[in-house]
Amino acid sequence: MDAQAQAQVATVRPITVAVVALGGEGGGVLADWIVDLAQHGGYLAQATSVPGVAQRTGATIYYVELFPKAAAQAGGRAPVLALMPVPGDVDIVLASELMEGARAIERGFVTPERTLLISSTHRVFAMTEKIALADGRVDAAPLLAACREAARELVAFDMAALAEATGSVLSAVLFGALAGSAALPFPRMAFEAAIRRGQVGVERSLAAFAAGFEAAQSGGVAVPAAASIDQHTRAAPRGLRDLLDAAARDFTGEARAIVLVAIERLAEYQDVSYARQFLARLARFQEIERQHGNGSGALLAETARQLALAMAYEDTIRVAELKIRSNRFARVREEVRIEDGQILEIAEFFHPRTQEIADTLPAALGRWLLRTRWARGLVDRATRKGRVIKTTSIAGFLLLFVLAKLKRLRRRSLRFSAEQAVLAHWLNVVAATARTDYSLAVQVARMRNLVKGYGDTREGGQAKFDQLMVLVPRLLGRSDSGATLEALIKAALADEHGEALDKAIAEMAFTNSDHATNSVHSRESGNPGATVRGSGSPLSRGRTEGMA
Repeated sequence: MDAQAQAQVATVRPITVAVVALGGEGGGVLADWIVDLAQHGGYLAQATSVPGVAQRTGATIYYVELFPKAAAQAGGRAPVLALMPVPGDVDIVLASELMEGARAIERGFVTPERTLLISSTHRVFAMTEKIALADGRVDAAPLLAACREAARELVAFDMAALAEATGSVLSAVLFGALAGSAALPFPRMAFEAAIRRGQVGVERSLAAFAAGFEAAQSGGVAVPAAASIDQHTRAAPRGLRDLLDAAARDFTGEARAIVLVAIERLAEYQDVSYARQFLARLARFQEIERQHGNGSGALLAETARQLALAMAYEDTIRVAELKIRSNRFARVREEVRIEDGQILEIAEFFHPRTQEIADTLPAALGRWLLRTRWARGLVDRATRKGRVIKTTSIAGFLLLFVLAKLKRLRRRSLRFSAEQAVLAHWLNVVAATARTDYSLAVQVARMRNLVKGYGDTREGGQAKFDQLMVLVPRLLGRSDSGATLEALIKAALADEHGEALDKAIAEMAFTNSDHATNSVHSRESGNPGATVRGSGSPLSRGRTEGMA
């Protein structure tokens, strides 16, 4: 070969592809498909993988380099291909989730001069996002904006939704999006042939591939909210369908989306009548929004959100019901990757307190248990160590099955009566406040989010909620009332023990002169600062062990 030919061969660079995926999302299969595609298309291919650990699950970087076989033959030697992606030198990044795309940017794999970024826009939340006292989720909008800014070109849409819709895996949608982007010098038929040669889940993978291909070529797809609602409505039982239809007509904007989801959730949690009670409680806030609102609809939406969450509180009955659902067994089988011939055993750790047991009983019996020293002592001793229940055994399953069937008696329980009293008081305070101070009322509605979780977490949140409820009358009449309560709520969520809240209250130096008496407040809610406590928390606070 002459010097000019060697120089031309030397300028040929490999196509570099990095796949960043979480465990179980088929990143390895995707890398294999790309290698197979290249090898059957006249390219040399090398793939490597480096497993890692993320806050959600194992995160692996799969790296593939493709080099034209003809160029290697012309050069008279095999190319030297890299084992790991080099920052600033990656042509294509395939991200199985939006945060993984952002992490690829952080590593320097995505650059505006070179890189095509193909990413799903759905989120798999990190542990830090899940355990936050408030809404700890990272806002997806800035992540998506960073992806657009960092990449030469971005192809992004919800690939998880397409994978679910086609009954396949996310890697097949990513492979389709890669084909649809036309970033690799291979036709669509070559991509599909690679899937067929894999001989695993071919038909579903091809369906997911086609969906990803079309989405990439059309610039991404989104499922319209209205279409989703109509689909759910058609599939619902007649009574629930009528309720959803009525709500769809009566509510608009953000409140409409929240209410429709809440109706389905509450009907499943208890029954359609319970969902109807939810709408009845919201009716006065629709009128308040019309008469005293600022046009944002924030009060109605936030009240609906917090009311739905509070009405669907987790008690022993709910925990038992969730533990024995068929889809839960299926999910555990999938997570532990059970194989044919293997036996799966699921052990649930339960540690109910006496309070939680009393909460499940009829109100009169529950109160008797709590105030009768000898009876409470017996239950305390019996529940001191907790208990492991195997839901895959007949005895364990039947125990939780019977407990779940107490759902029909939930309205008679001690916990239910206590929760209704708390909710009624909170709603009265929100309604009374809204008539004189709309922005403050929005924060009073939002404040209900402090009460969540179970055990010590719930009790701590309830204590903070009660503490702030006492301050609501003092905030009336202040020009910065809404902003002040918002700051106090943030302080309440800053730590578990309430130290930040105590400090914030002390710094604001509330005095008797700050107190504003409102006759409407007093008439509708009694004392808006009165404490009405909930009675308990769900029983399950342990672990689930899947053993194959």
